[in-house]
Amino acid sequence: MSSLVPELQTERLLLRGWCDDDLVPFAALNADPDVMEHFPGPLSRRESDAFVHERIEPHFVERGFGLWAVEVPGVAPFIGFVGLQAPLFEAWFTPCVEIGWRLAAARWGRGYATEAAQAAVEFGFDRAGLDEIVSFTVPANVPSIAVMKRLGMTYDGEFDHPNQPPGPLRGHVLYRLTRP
Repeated sequence: MSSLVPELQTERLLLRGWCDDDLVPFAALNADPDVMEHFPGPLSRRESDAFVHERIEPHFVERGFGLWAVEVPGVAPFIGFVGLQAPLFEAWFTPCVEIGWRLAAARWGRGYATEAAQAAVEFGFDRAGLDEIVSFTVPANVPSIAVMKRLGMTYDGEFDHPNQPPGPLRGHVLYRLTRP
């Protein structure tokens, strides 16, 4: 799979294809209640592995981009994912391409999400030919909204996420970034 995935390098990070060694730390990340606070709940190991094999890897094959595994060379072989994906639900702003990230809590607060997301945005506009990239989250996810703003994204309204049950995780804010 990794050979099909374009690698992106930043000053501190490598965004790359997924390998089997990523599955255990990814499952640990997905089982962490702090990491999954703004999602319906932690994922089991089976659900975490399926997310990689059934969603992430096929997206790269179909679209030429996706959610890259992120490593800090010489420091950490896997810290989470950052990348671009097409949401699977219908809303007033779909079809679209979303930028998203999920990093291990031990790696928060170091600017990694923003640094990797900037590389993914550049790839999306310069190499994938996208005209627009969106991002969305629950309003309580202040750190992710801060990343969106650092990327230059602008607020574009709210929506009820159709895959979330009624409750605090259903309402989402939408941010947009258009090709410069």
